Amino acid sequence: MDTVDIFSNAQRAQVLTEALPYIRKYNGQIVVVKYGGNAMINEQLKMQVMEDILLLWLVGVKVVLVHGGGPEISELMGKLGKKAQFVDGLRVTDKETVDIVQMVLAGRVNKTLVNLLQTKGGKAMGLSGMDGHLIEAKMKDPKLGYVGKITNINIQPVMDLLEKGYIPVISTLGCDNDGNVYNINGDTAAACIAGALKAKRLIMMTDIDGVLQKKDDPSTLIPMLTVSKAKALFEQGVISGGMIPKVDCCIEAIAKGVGSVIIMDGRVPHSILMEILTDEGAGTMVVGDEMYDESEIHR
Repeated sequence: MDTVDIFSNAQRAQVLTEALPYIRKYNGQIVVVKYGGNAMINEQLKMQVMEDILLLWLVGVKVVLVHGGGPEISELMGKLGKKAQFVDGLRVTDKETVDIVQMVLAGRVNKTLVNLLQTKGGKAMGLSGMDGHLIEAKMKDPKLGYVGKITNINIQPVMDLLEKGYIPVISTLGCDNDGNVYNINGDTAAACIAGALKAKRLIMMTDIDGVLQKKDDPSTLIPMLTVSKAKALFEQGVISGGMIPKVDCCIEAIAKGVGSVIIMDGRVPHSILMEILTDEGAGTMVVGDEMYDESEIHR
């Protein structure tokens, strides 16, 4: 065996040794992953995300995957000759569009992710927010059409799957008692589902490094935020634009009982494993004010 091979094996052993305390910490705990955007479009990144989720599942973490599919929805709309329209970052969803959303999210995207996890040796089961009235919703704003505001989470179907050893894969559709289907913001759905599960951690995969002190400067990444500090950064204008609703979802998740929330760049290969199983972590961690000094927060 040559020197390169020996060094490589030593590195692998070091990584495994470093991961052991975190494997112990998260064994049997619930981790919710919000997945979408570029990490879903890029096939290589998609495979790496599935590998990360599968590895966590194999070491005893109860992983719940909540996914969107905005680019895929827009792609199919284009093929059908329908132009996507957005208001304040939300897709205007008329009756025809909500049918397309349902087709893409509950159909192609959901079943593709389930199939990938299963072909790699995992046990996965696909759900939409319509199944078992998992996500109950009402119309958020008539000008947006069938865009839903969550009114209730019926978490039992997800708990049942976790107890039977499955990885639940959830598409973000909602419904009401009149049979209407709603397009639900993926970050909001993930926060509410994680809160209902009292998850140990919610990981929100985005297309930036995390919360930055200076916009567009990755070197100013803020590794940890308390809820009160996040609110102060809102007032200072540091958290602005598209990051505002994401951090709002983090705060909502913490308020609902989630242990901590991570905002991180899903385009970084194996970023989930870096966050869960290494000392350094990845992205920005948001925690409740009372958690800031606790030794279990590794940053």
